[in-house]
Amino acid sequence: MSTPRVLRTAAALSEAITDALTAKADGGTGGAGGPAPSLGLVPTMGALHQGHRALVDAARAANDVVVASVFVNPLQFNDSEDLHRYPRTLEADLELLGDAGADLVFAPSEAEVYPDGPPLVRIHSGELGSRYEGRFRPGHFDGVLTVVAKLLHYAQPTLPARYRAYFGQKDAQQLALIRRMVMDLDFRAEIVGVPVVRGTDGLAESSRNVFLDAEHRRAATVLPQALFALQDQARTGLPLDLAAAVARVQAEPHVDLDYFDIVDPQTLQPLATDGQPLRRPALALLAARVGPVRLIDNLPLEPAAD
Repeated sequence: MSTPRVLRTAAALSEAITDALTAKADGGTGGAGGPAPSLGLVPTMGALHQGHRALVDAARAANDVVVASVFVNPLQFNDSEDLHRYPRTLEADLELLGDAGADLVFAPSEAEVYPDGPPLVRIHSGELGSRYEGRFRPGHFDGVLTVVAKLLHYAQPTLPARYRAYFGQKDAQQLALIRRMVMDLDFRAEIVGVPVVRGTDGLAESSRNVFLDAEHRRAATVLPQALFALQDQARTGLPLDLAAAVARVQAEPHVDLDYFDIVDPQTLQPLATDGQPLRRPALALLAARVGPVRLIDNLPLEPAAD
């Protein structure tokens, strides 16, 4: 296991990326007539788990240079107490990133990212960011898109290189918004979604899972159970019974459901699928509070093969 180099400023990050890509090009990856070297960026807020490891693994498999960022972004927290208690585990994070093969880690201070305090101009997530998570966490996605835009700029290669950024499918609405931002605002980065990583009990990996005690962890497994029931109905051609899935979650006394819906994977517009077999790819997504923790999850739905 190698220890990744840690950079604290945007200027140092840009210089290190240029050096690393130049070394790869000089070593033959991007030599005359050959393909340009590639850079994979994995933005995170730290408190890393196996879901983050899957992002780095995907980046490592496809790119010459891998950069991970570790920054707890204050703009995306609606609750100051939630921001304060978010786990900060940089030493453990560096160990995981080194083991996964990250080359560089960008771990800036808040003053580096927002030198004048909260920015006066932010990226607005629009109508797509106003539903589901946006309805329960107003302004959250504006904060997410603002910091992702900055991170994409910080890591932008300064020499010819293929540029990819990796995000987890678990945050499906976030992923859809980032893809839309990159498309609408002409960022020169390819956005790669990585499937949800789950524990042996089916629960999606999340940095907030550490706050679940054994009883609440057991209760939380009703969330993936309800999602997988819908997935089984879709793939076998049975009518989708969203009402039964909602009732299954609501029957768990430790779970307080915020939303549960079936939507278009790109636009997140609700699909009228209840009571009939699925005819097109869709996404089932939900959010719920389980004891002291608010969890989100989702699962792609594919129609039965003809």
